Amino acid sequence: MTTSTLPQPVVTHHAAPEPHRLARYGLLRDLEHPRDVLANLTPNWYASIMGTGIVATAAASLPLQFPGLRAVATAGWALAALMLVALTAATVAHWTRHPRTARGHHADPIMAHFYGAPPMAMLTVGAGTLLLGRDVIGLHAALGIDWVLWTAGTLAGLFTAASVPYLQFTRHEGVDGRSAFGGWLMPVVPPMVSASTGALLVPHTPAGQLRETLVLACYAMFGLSLLASLIIITLIWHRLAQHKVGPARMVPTLWIVLGPLGQSITAANLLGGVAAPAVPAPYAHAMQAFGVLYGVPVWGFALLWAALAAAITLRTARDHLPFSLTWWSFTFPVGTVVTGTSGLALHTGSAVFRAAAVVFYAGLLAAWAAVALRTARGSLRGTLFKPVG
Repeated sequence: MTTSTLPQPVVTHHAAPEPHRLARYGLLRDLEHPRDVLANLTPNWYASIMGTGIVATAAASLPLQFPGLRAVATAGWALAALMLVALTAATVAHWTRHPRTARGHHADPIMAHFYGAPPMAMLTVGAGTLLLGRDVIGLHAALGIDWVLWTAGTLAGLFTAASVPYLQFTRHEGVDGRSAFGGWLMPVVPPMVSASTGALLVPHTPAGQLRETLVLACYAMFGLSLLASLIIITLIWHRLAQHKVGPARMVPTLWIVLGPLGQSITAANLLGGVAAPAVPAPYAHAMQAFGVLYGVPVWGFALLWAALAAAITLRTARDHLPFSLTWWSFTFPVGTVVTGTSGLALHTGSAVFRAAAVVFYAGLLAAWAAVALRTARGSLRGTLFKPVG
C-alpha cells in the first residue's frame, strides 16, 4: 500500500471572523458586536447632559451678553434635551435587556454614587427649557416641561440623597479612609440643584401659600444638600492629606467639589431674588442679603479649591491622565461657579464679579469642547461602552 492510497486528513480552513459592518467604517470597532453598546451603560453617562446643559444655562444668566451668545446657548439647550431623551431611552433598553448588570450598579461602592447624575440632568434641561427653550416652543410649553422635569428631578434627587448614603452605610464593602472621592457628592447635590432651579419657578407659582411653600422647600433642600456636602468635602480633604492624590483616573472627580459650592451660591442668590413676593418683608430682605453674605465667602473657598484641583490635575496630566467619563467633572461644577458668580454680580453690581463670570465661562467652554470631542470619539469607536475596570 502506498502513501497515496492511505486516507488523507481532511483539512478545514476556518476563515477569520468577519468584523461587524459598522467596524468596516471605523464605528464601534473596539466592540465585538454593536449590541454591546447597551450592555455596560452606566448612570454616569448623564453627566454629559449636565455638562452640556450648564453651558446653555450659564450663558443665559451671564452678566455680559455678546452677539450670538443666546443663539448658541439655545442650541446647547436643544442638544442637551435631545441627549436626555436618547440616553433615557437607552437606559430603559439597558434595564430591559441587561437587568442583572443594571441592578448591580447600586451595589458598586463607586458607581452607586453616580445615580445622582440623572436627577441633575433632568433639572438642568428643565431650567434651560424655561430660560432658553421658551424662545422656541413658547412660554406655556416651556413652563409645563420645566415643571415636569423639576418635579421628577427633585423626587429622584431626594431619593438618591437618602438611599445612596444608606447603601454606603449598610451594604457597600471595602469603604475606608482611602475611599472618599468627589463622586460621594453626586447623590447629595441634586437637592441643591432643585433649590436653584426651583427659584426660577417661583414667579410662575400662584401667590399665597403655594409660592411661600415652594420657597421654603427650596431653602430646606439647600440646607439638606449643603450640610451633607460639607461633611463629604471634609472627608475628601482628610483623604488627600492622609493618603494623597490616588489613582490618576479619579483625579477629575476633585472638580466635583466645586459643584455644591457654586450651586449653593447660585441657589442663595436666586432664592433671595424671588423671596420678596413669597415671604413677609423682614425675611425677604434677610434672604436677599443672605445671598451675598453667604455667597462671597463661599466663592472665596471655591477659588481656593479650583486652584488646588487645577494644580493636582496638571501634575497628574504631566505623567498620564487617562480619558474616561470622569472628565465631565471639568464641566458642570465649573458651570455652577459661573452661575454663582453671575448671581453675585447681579446683586452686588461688582465689575470684578462680572469679569470673573466671563473668565470662568470661557474656561467652561474650553473644557466642554475638549471633553465633548473626546467623548464623541470614544463613543464612535465603542471604547466608552466597554466594561469599566
